[in-house]
Amino acid sequence: MIKWFADLVIYNWLNFSEGTRLGESVHFFFYDTIKIIVLLSIMIFFISILRSFFPPEKTKKLLSNRGKFVGNFLASALGVVTPFCSCSSVPIFIGFIESGVPLGITFSFLITSPIVNEVALVMLYSLFGWKIGTLYLISGIVVGVVGGMIIGSMGLESEVEEYVYQIQIDDDEEIKELTWEQRIDYAKGEVKDIVGRVWKYVLVGIGIGALIHGYAPAEVLAKYAGEGNPLSVIVAVLIGIPLYSNAMGTIPIAQALLDKGVALGTALSFMMATTALSLPEMIILRKVIKPKLIAIFITVVGIAIIGVGYMFNFIM
Repeated sequence: MIKWFADLVIYNWLNFSEGTRLGESVHFFFYDTIKIIVLLSIMIFFISILRSFFPPEKTKKLLSNRGKFVGNFLASALGVVTPFCSCSSVPIFIGFIESGVPLGITFSFLITSPIVNEVALVMLYSLFGWKIGTLYLISGIVVGVVGGMIIGSMGLESEVEEYVYQIQIDDDEEIKELTWEQRIDYAKGEVKDIVGRVWKYVLVGIGIGALIHGYAPAEVLAKYAGEGNPLSVIVAVLIGIPLYSNAMGTIPIAQALLDKGVALGTALSFMMATTALSLPEMIILRKVIKPKLIAIFITVVGIAIIGVGYMFNFIM
């Protein structure tokens, strides 16, 4: 129905010519915007109800005193259903460390949260299909688990700023159980809040994707970022690191790149690097961790993302 409506508006009412660069770009923008906003509103509502069972206090208690791998896996899995933006990663990081959550487990959460969340999954499943969406979900969790385990095994606790360990948080704070009416109200509020915050990123991402879809020369993109270039994944990650966006803004760009012949792993590795290793996030994290740990974090996660990119290119 959305495609039918987009065809009606763009090609019949607005009289854009089907098959032209401008017509295809405008149709791409209009169709994807409606589809993504509708799907986001529906999925955020239901996943927010699930997330209401995992407030930050319960998350900290669940991750405390966990062993390797199990703790890293739980942290990554919780990163999927309890996403936090970069701004809130600092107090969450402090809360985890002070509550006794091992450093490596904390980083598993920090790595996975921006890469995979309910918004990203909705867009991935709607634009790429369930197979690619599921592979991306698994890959995001694997990157978080492996990256966290590697960082945790290096004994870098001294690279956390001292004041973090001195902050006192009440671990006995009572966790209030919500009624179903409160959970539904919470989910409605999350839909309004999240959609209200991300729609600009969605429009920017879809707009860039629409330009690539209609105007970028397919032969040039395929030459430098297609399967024939063995360094395409590394280049994509290096380009993505200094940029700032979230999954909502990068997924439509990845879709447009795929339409032009860019290899799947290359497009997704660009998306992962942009969301997980953005420069603004590193600036925020510098408030609580020292430069050496930031450098190790970027290196470990960057290598893991490159590995995922090449894996996708090989499998697909």
